[in-house]
Amino acid sequence: MNRIGKPVPVWLQKLDALIKKVYATTTQPIVDFSDTSIAFESRSDAELRKVYYLFRLMNYPWLVKLGSALAMWGIKMHLPLIEQFILRTIFPQFVGGRTLLECVPTIEKLWQYGIFSVLDYGVEGKTSEADFNHTMNENLRALEFAARQKSVPVISTKITGMGRFELLANMQAGKELTAAEQQEWENVRKRVDSICHAAARLGVKVFIDAEESWIQDPIDELVHEMMGRYNKERVVVYNTYQMYRRDRLEFLIASHERAQREGWMLGAKLVRGAYMEKERARARKMGYADPIHPNKEATDKAYDMGIAYCVEHYEEIASVNASHNAKSALLQAELIARRNLPRRHPHLNFCQLYGMSDHITFNLAKAGFNVAKYVPYGAVRDVIPYLIRRAQENASVTGDMSRELSLVVKEIHRRGIV
Repeated sequence: MNRIGKPVPVWLQKLDALIKKVYATTTQPIVDFSDTSIAFESRSDAELRKVYYLFRLMNYPWLVKLGSALAMWGIKMHLPLIEQFILRTIFPQFVGGRTLLECVPTIEKLWQYGIFSVLDYGVEGKTSEADFNHTMNENLRALEFAARQKSVPVISTKITGMGRFELLANMQAGKELTAAEQQEWENVRKRVDSICHAAARLGVKVFIDAEESWIQDPIDELVHEMMGRYNKERVVVYNTYQMYRRDRLEFLIASHERAQREGWMLGAKLVRGAYMEKERARARKMGYADPIHPNKEATDKAYDMGIAYCVEHYEEIASVNASHNAKSALLQAELIARRNLPRRHPHLNFCQLYGMSDHITFNLAKAGFNVAKYVPYGAVRDVIPYLIRRAQENASVTGDMSRELSLVVKEIHRRGIV
């Protein structure tokens, strides 16, 4: 299934040439991501000021580090004041609510602007069978909820929300499982199958997240099993491809070829990746080759090639461009337009995280493309790790938060807000 070491096919070279041509000839982009009047149309002046102060604070790495440690300590110590502070500040920026019901205003507001919602139960880091069953049941409730909402076509889930990380690591390492571990894995498969079966029955879709490279192989195989079972007539199940990995473009192509051989359709959500520092640190420690592309340029090229490949095969691949990179979003929009494809085709989608990259999401929606926001939900103590990642991942002058802040400042100046 791996193409590494083989000559690059002619058609893949043609895709590369097409991407270069699009970038070279796009003088009047089909979507203007710099239009902050559209990006922040849903925000009142007061809301925009609140966003401004929040992103301004998150632009200080030392403050983010201190705040993250304090939040974890306060939640661990069950301090209600800490929880209330989080609920009034960072929580509403990045999380839809504590429950599905609390998410309704967020979902409805997004839908007013033609933006879909992807429900993401934000619980992680659990280890017991009871917790895993609870996560499964919460996902099943989310599916029932989504089936009643035209604006919620998808839910998202993680395999490590329904099975032990160490079990997956042992499987990928080729360790022989004990009888108890074999039963444990069977329980994981049953939980995932229950979710995918319910999604197929209810007419909803399921995104299954990618995770660390040393547990990803059994996840990939399980997701392929689910796609083979439920993606016969339409795409219900989507795998996630972290394109910062050196082997993921080849794996995306191999997944498509497997789907063609076995008679099902591929669901592919493309992301750049979320575990770079952890991946590289582990590779150094254990002495194996770094699985991540050597630089941003190589990652960007692989990502764009993956996007172009999916658009080229849009009838057989339902894809999601799940990136905060405006250049890659514009590339897909331009490819769709140049091929005169329907902008609302169900196999051509974009997605960004709730609370970030509104300049991409809202402008794509205004231009008539399929675009959604990932809307996490869960109790404050359960989504704290997610919130900390949102604050820490780019809390620097060159990161996403700086970009978000500059866009908010631009809109504040445009409105003349003091």
